[in-house]
This record gives sequence, structure tokens and C-alpha cells, in this order.
Amino acid sequence: MKYVCLVYADEQDLHGLPDSPEDAECHAFSQRQLEAGRMVGGQALQPVAAATTVRVRAGEVSITDGPFAETREQLAGFYLVEARDLNEAIRFAQQIPPARVGSIEVRPVRELDT
Repeated sequence: MKYVCLVYADEQDLHGLPDSPEDAECHAFSQRQLEAGRMVGGQALQPVAAATTVRVRAGEVSITDGPFAETREQLAGFYLVEARDLNEAIRFAQQIPPARVGSIEVRPVRELDT
């Protein structure tokens, strides 16, 4: 089953705390997980200032700068992983380097009905 591990962190802290991971550590972690077949994909995201939010209500499109909601932590990246169950996905999430300074939300992927 596929799970997505959403990486949340305060953008000011993500790269500024003593325990903050460096890009090279995150890249090496991802490469090891890809080679082991535990990770399907993933990517770091640009800061929320680069985000655009699109809404469609009653056929009207609204486009605004920034994220959907103001929060202390922002979505910083994601990992798409293949795991037997939630426990295995949680064990994967525990190893993600930014978990030391932020939080990782683990969520099962829902397959769309065809």
C-alpha cells in the first residue's frame, strides 16, 4: 500500500536549528530508500511564499498567492512510499531527517475509483 509522508516544519527553523538536516543528508536518505525499493518518489518544496492557491466555487475560479491556511508549520516536502501497513510507514517516517525539527504526517493514499 502506498503512503505519503508529509514533512511539516517552521520554515525559519527547518534549516536554522543545530539539529536541522542538510540537503545532502536528505538527498542521501532518499537515494538509499529509492535503491531499497521503499520509496516511490518525493520532493522538497519551495517556501510557502512561492505557493499559489486555486479554488473553484460555482464555476468561478479564484487564484490567490500563498498557502491555503496560515499555520506555524508549513508543508516543506513529501515522500511517497510503499509499505506493508501503517506501522511500516511510521517506521519510515521516523527516519526522515527533517523529523528532528518538524513533524511528519503519514497518510494512506486513496486509489480513485475508475
